[in-house]
Amino acid sequence: MKKTALITGASTGIGKELAKIHASKGGDLVIVARREEKLNELKTELEATYNISVKVMAKDLTVSSVPQEIYDELKNEGIVVDYLINNAGFGGHGKFHERPWEKDLAMIQLNVVVLTELTRLFLPDFVKRNSGKILNVSSTASLLPGPLQAVYYATKAYVTSFSNAIAEELHDTNVTVTALLPGATETEFAQTSGMDKTDLFKNTFSAASVALSGYEGMIAGKLDVMAGLTFTQRMMMASIPLTPKKMLLSQVRKMQEIDS
Repeated sequence: MKKTALITGASTGIGKELAKIHASKGGDLVIVARREEKLNELKTELEATYNISVKVMAKDLTVSSVPQEIYDELKNEGIVVDYLINNAGFGGHGKFHERPWEKDLAMIQLNVVVLTELTRLFLPDFVKRNSGKILNVSSTASLLPGPLQAVYYATKAYVTSFSNAIAEELHDTNVTVTALLPGATETEFAQTSGMDKTDLFKNTFSAASVALSGYEGMIAGKLDVMAGLTFTQRMMMASIPLTPKKMLLSQVRKMQEIDS
């Protein structure tokens, strides 16, 4: 039986690759992003390649009413979502006190509030059916504070913590919640956030490889999936609990400074 996946931020990057993977498995899709043209291009490509159906929802998720609109529209059309993939999100570079507040507020809205609300809307249906999978795209940034990306790192810390907590709440059901924690990945994120000029993004992994790790982890019902990390980066992640915090903060700040 076909499974339908709802993917936010599906027009580019990891979200687009997740859509391709799910389509290749024979699953139907609901793809959500602001750029309708890109979504329609993806719909045409996937429907022509695979025997599936793709519903396009061109929505600005930073508008507070949109998550409920998505849920209601799908309910009214009788579309049952089996996999909820909360991928949409963005970052921003700079000192917190110097960054435009409206940009950080929009970041919190998208990275935290929208993800949480969509989960709250669809999860009761999953539990009622005793089936369903959620993949929340977090980041390795969730594992430590991020000077020069203070709000972004904090939002991702929320995503990982929230995902892990509700996964345990659902331990006696067949519903699973997986957090995907990518490292530096080849997406529009780096350019949009200004991180493309930092040491952190000198070595990046493909969005396709990160998406595949996340999708397979979701299907397996894993709690956390780390992807897109070099051996050195994995060692650094493992050493976080052992590193004095001031030293750690200094290291992260230096990695995120923009070369002049």
